[in-house]
Order: sequence, then C-alpha cells, then structure tokens
Amino acid sequence: MTSENSYDDERIGRARVNDSPELLAYYEELAKHEAGALWTVANEIEPWYPQPKSVPVLWRYADLRPLVRKALPLVKADDAGRRVVMLVNPGRRELSAAVGLLYTGLQIMGPGEAMTAHRHQASALRFVHEGAGAWTVVDGQKLKVGPRDFAITPNNTWHEHGNEAEDHPVIWQDGLDIPLVNTLDANFYEVHPELYQRPGPVTNSSLLSYGGNLLPYGAEKWTRPYSPLLGWPWEPSYHALCQLARATEGSPYDGVIMEYTNPVTGGPVMPTMAAHLQLLRPGQATRAHRHTGSVVYTAAKGRGVSVIAGQRFEWQQGDIFVVPSWAWHEHANLDQGEDACLFSFNDFPVMHSLGLYREEPYPDHDGHQPTTNP
Repeated sequence: MTSENSYDDERIGRARVNDSPELLAYYEELAKHEAGALWTVANEIEPWYPQPKSVPVLWRYADLRPLVRKALPLVKADDAGRRVVMLVNPGRRELSAAVGLLYTGLQIMGPGEAMTAHRHQASALRFVHEGAGAWTVVDGQKLKVGPRDFAITPNNTWHEHGNEAEDHPVIWQDGLDIPLVNTLDANFYEVHPELYQRPGPVTNSSLLSYGGNLLPYGAEKWTRPYSPLLGWPWEPSYHALCQLARATEGSPYDGVIMEYTNPVTGGPVMPTMAAHLQLLRPGQATRAHRHTGSVVYTAAKGRGVSVIAGQRFEWQQGDIFVVPSWAWHEHANLDQGEDACLFSFNDFPVMHSLGLYREEPYPDHDGHQPTTNP
C-alpha cells in the first residue's frame, strides 16, 4: 500500500508556484471580478487522501444526562421546537455537526408531554436511551418505542413525538443529516397546518405489517425511497445478532454486525443514512480499518474501548463517540464474561450512491494501531 506521506509534489506536479509582486497583483485583479487562480488552493481542495475537519470525540452519557434533565424545567419543548442538547464536534462547530455532515443530540420529553407536528427535508432517526412511554407519529402512523429501540423519521414526512408515561421522562438520541442537506442548500421546514396529526386506528402498524421475515402479500407496492418499517425493537434485534453470532465468526473489523434494512429492497432504511448493530464477544478485539464516510456510535450494551486515529476511548452503555471519514479505527470488548453491543448510524448510502465509498485494512501485520494515549 502506498504511504500517504510518500508523494513528491514536484514529481507528480502539485501546485508549487512562488509568489512574486506581479503575481500578487494579478490575484488582486482576479478578486475584483470574483475570480481566482486554482493553483492557489489546489493543494487544499484536491488532497491526496481525505482530510476531514472532524476529530474523534467521545461524549459520556453520565456527564450529559444531568445536563439534559436540567433543560426539562428550563425550556418548554414547543417553545424550543425540540428540547435537545446537541453534540458538536470541535472541528465542525460551524455546521453544528457531530461528525462530517451528520448531526446528533439527546432529546428529553417530560411525563405526558406531546410536541406539535412538523416536517423537514432532512432525514431523522431515533435511538432510545431511557424511559418507557415514548411514541412518535409518522405520516399518521403511531409507533411506540422503548429503551434501545431504533426508529426512523424519513425526510418530508409529517412527524410529532411525545411521552405517555405519567411519572418519568424519556431521553432518546436524534440522528439527522441536517448538515448535509444544508450544505446542499436543500432544506425546508414546515409546521403541520392542524398542529397535530390524527393517528390511524392501529398503533405500531408498520411493525405489525413489515416487522417479520415476510412481506405482506397483495398489499399496495411500496415505492417510496425509504423503509415502510418505521421501528426496530431492541429485543428481536439483539436476538438476531446473537443468532448470527452462532452461525459466523463475523467481520475481523466490526465483530458480528448487522444492518437495519428496508424490508422491501434489502437496502438502507433511508437514502442518506444507514444504521447498524454490532456485537463484540467477551474479550474480543477487532482489527483496524478505515473507510470513507462518517459514523456516530452509541454503546448499547456493555463496555469497551475503541482506538480512533491512534486515540483510545473507553466507553460504556449510553456513551456516544464518532469516527471521522478515513480515520483508522478498531473496537474491543473489555468484559471477559459478557458481550458488548454498539449501535451506529452513518452516511454510507451517500458514499455508495455517489461512487465515493472506499475501505482498506490497517497494513501492519497484527492489524492494530499504536495509541497516543494510555
């Protein structure tokens, strides 16, 4: 494999123009016409390999949870639009992104609370951290979700959320492609004309129709670009992962891993974001690899450590961390007796659709990175 530091600018012909008084005057003349010389930025906008501005970050749920709960009496959810503590990457503050062009945050809903309905061009997903009683209505379909359940709100669908529990709040994690849609100058936001939707007569109808291993025969053909199944409960998802672990050793880079899929197409749940659930056996350590595309991870079960771009991050259930595009990364389960699980979402569908996805293993013989912190 070619080293990223072995290229020679002069041999290959990268821009190496030295400034002169005449050249600087020429640049000023171009600027007056809102123009510029490509060679002044070529090394920056055409790098040899991806140069993400995002950096690896881990947010500890134990630190964030009291701050999220603190917002409950301070801000009314409808006044704020959504009562969310967003997680911001130091290298992506200008986009309010967690990593790359992905956004994530922790939303809290108080007992008996219900939000008004809205829709937007950005796609959204939810992973429940704590609290029973959460619900969402997506284009008239009401879905109930509990701890570690996963749900989606596809782009441009009317949706609203709430918590029907009488004595405890719900905290779930939002994941959206807002930075991507804003970068493309394609975002819209609307409030429902009646403020609230009128849910259909059957709760969890998408789960009842598409949640098994069979497709409903004779139903109207599903042609929308996102999954007709809106929710994936934790118990059957974890059970499927454990069953797969009995049948295969899994990936040397991700352990036993499965993708939440559109049951009609077998593809990702939404056109711009995919989601995975992976299991690390007791004491398992994966080999390092890297790929284009950004990933937001949430520790769904157990405790472990991930090495990202040479930095070691220890995590336990509820913690959230990110892997920037083209960053070496590997995971390990620190428990010798219990498995560990990671939920994640990513922008791989965009990478694949545009022909930009690329992946490679760490070249060292043992497959592990050196770390810069203990």
